[in-house]
Amino acid sequence: MSTLYLQIKDDILKKIESGQYKQDQTIPTELELASYYQVSRPTIRHAIELLVDQGYLEKRKKRGTIVCKRKLEQEFTSIIASFDSQMHQKGLSTQTKVLSFHKENVNHEIKEALKLTNDDLVYKLVRLRYVDNQPNVLVTTYIPYNLFKEFENIDFAHVSLYDMFNKFNHPICKISRLLEVIKADETVSDLLNIEKDSPIFYFHSYGKDKQQNVIEYSISKYRGDINSFLFDLTKID
Repeated sequence: MSTLYLQIKDDILKKIESGQYKQDQTIPTELELASYYQVSRPTIRHAIELLVDQGYLEKRKKRGTIVCKRKLEQEFTSIIASFDSQMHQKGLSTQTKVLSFHKENVNHEIKEALKLTNDDLVYKLVRLRYVDNQPNVLVTTYIPYNLFKEFENIDFAHVSLYDMFNKFNHPICKISRLLEVIKADETVSDLLNIEKDSPIFYFHSYGKDKQQNVIEYSISKYRGDINSFLFDLTKID
């Protein structure tokens, strides 16, 4: 087998990166590739297994071997920045659909997260965020009304929430996030354009200003098939 499988692996990878083998497309069978490269099937199998291990290919029953969708590396677990600014830095386009935005008297759990009393009203902002015209994340955000009464007439389909926090002198200075992995229910799967019960990343985020007010409690549901997350860790001596 020698190093032929490595050369074939590199050639298949070039075809993936150039777009010759497109995302979610089935590549030729082992037999077809063995004939094309004039090598044995075990050599092809070895090359493909390497690409599967590296996340470029995936073996599917009945479909064969397909090119994996490239995952978008999200950095919001390691930096504080708006969704739009992070995506634009990667050269990607974004779009936001506001599904609902209103004041309400929320339940005890939400008020506890925002450190509010029973009489305090809260904005509930539900947004579907797109990246390159593809639904990426469904975000439900709760904001204390008493700190941001001016938000009532803002169109958050075209304005960044974090920019508004800055404008009204409550910039986000610290965020705590809790990550779970859950299955998408029917509503979420319809909005994110994925199959019901597909795995999604489920984040609870608590954003604080300089005075340590909790000014944002968000529940974010990211598609599991197209997102990955970067965590920066520092050793404590």
